Amino acid sequence: MLRLTWVQPEDLIGHELRQAAQDGREPSRIAARWKAAGGLEAPRSAGASPDPASRYLRLLANDLLDELADLPSKVKDHEPTDLEKIKSRCPNWPNDPTPTAPPTQAGLEAAWLGRAAGCLLGKPVEKLPLAAIRALAEPTGNWPPTTYFTAKGVPEGLLSQHPWNRRSATTSLAENIDGMPEDDDLNYPLLNLLLLQRHGRDFTTTDVAELWLNELPAGRTFTAERIAYRNLLSGLEPPRTAAHRNPFREWIGALIRADMHGWTNPGNPAAAAEQAHKDATLTHTANGVYAAMFIAATIAQAATGTGNIHTCLATGLTVVPPASRLAQAVHHAVQLAQKHDDFDAVVDELHAVHAETHWVHAIPNTALITAALAHADGDFTGSISRAVSGGWDTDSNGATAGSIAGLLAGHPDALPDHWTDPLKNRLSTSVGDFNGTGFDTLAHLTHREALRP
Repeated sequence: MLRLTWVQPEDLIGHELRQAAQDGREPSRIAARWKAAGGLEAPRSAGASPDPASRYLRLLANDLLDELADLPSKVKDHEPTDLEKIKSRCPNWPNDPTPTAPPTQAGLEAAWLGRAAGCLLGKPVEKLPLAAIRALAEPTGNWPPTTYFTAKGVPEGLLSQHPWNRRSATTSLAENIDGMPEDDDLNYPLLNLLLLQRHGRDFTTTDVAELWLNELPAGRTFTAERIAYRNLLSGLEPPRTAAHRNPFREWIGALIRADMHGWTNPGNPAAAAEQAHKDATLTHTANGVYAAMFIAATIAQAATGTGNIHTCLATGLTVVPPASRLAQAVHHAVQLAQKHDDFDAVVDELHAVHAETHWVHAIPNTALITAALAHADGDFTGSISRAVSGGWDTDSNGATAGSIAGLLAGHPDALPDHWTDPLKNRLSTSVGDFNGTGFDTLAHLTHREALRP
């Protein structure tokens, strides 16, 4: 039986009820109606419940999704999605770009390699609870992880209790790696490279939508991206594609698409954030959009080659409304990184604070990425190790931390060989004509877009 993930109304309603509680709506009355009708909570880790709902429950779920969308929000005024309103709430919005040369091709290659290595480190432990990640790494002497995970040396009983991510283990455990396997965390930078090649910096959100429909297989989308894709096929246009029956609109998907906007706007965090906003609003709203803008601006600062990680993160915060939940979470993450010498203590506190938030939501994951980079002081291995060891969306967090730390390292030779050699300068993807492309070639193409006026 085919159970499509991330689209069934009976699976979406539970996520929307949780999202409503987080963004200042009062969903208890609607939640009671759903429960009284026999509706279940949202699947905890998967994208679909094991059994289809009745026709009645499915129709009810759609009706309740629309009712939830109409509820007033207490935080709407200080968490806008409109770009001009965002700017008006950012007193330190970076209006004056720093004249700077684009990052070198070698620096961009380090960023691409860093993104791939961090993603690959996180792939086999994605969806696993924090305790399971620690338990699997400790018997091999790889905690905190300083190299790729391996099944060799892990007791069989432990592997049965905490199985690796079934879709990733065959290509991402150390003994199985043969180049960079396909992952959405690498597909989206490729798509945005195509976007800039075809439309330049003046692309529109509609350009992003049309590119996806032409170049991105629907089966390679997840959460908010899959809902927006379906909305496009239903005839909806951006930005409504981001909001219509989309409970994932504040999850991490827009954040993982932000790197190209930062790489190609060195010294201009405002332009990077504005490009990220155009991209993100196809699929996301409010904090989901801010997360992408934050990462794009952080990377734009890192691309100057003149700042440390702490300066870069501070620059990223200038494009996020200070009263937003994301800004508050990032500030807290920085404070925790300064407070604790032991990063496990940072992670435990982050998990306690964000215990009620889904593991793919942008807010806790952005906080973890920030804490990892700040605590490691931008060191490459330290950054990806901390980002992945913190759990939640491990491959996405490792990828973003690796991209930023790799860019700060400035050259592929500055990244340890045991991270980059297994990649074999080869990327697998279903996007465009990029399958099998080397990271050196991708760096060359990215550098060319960074030079374009």
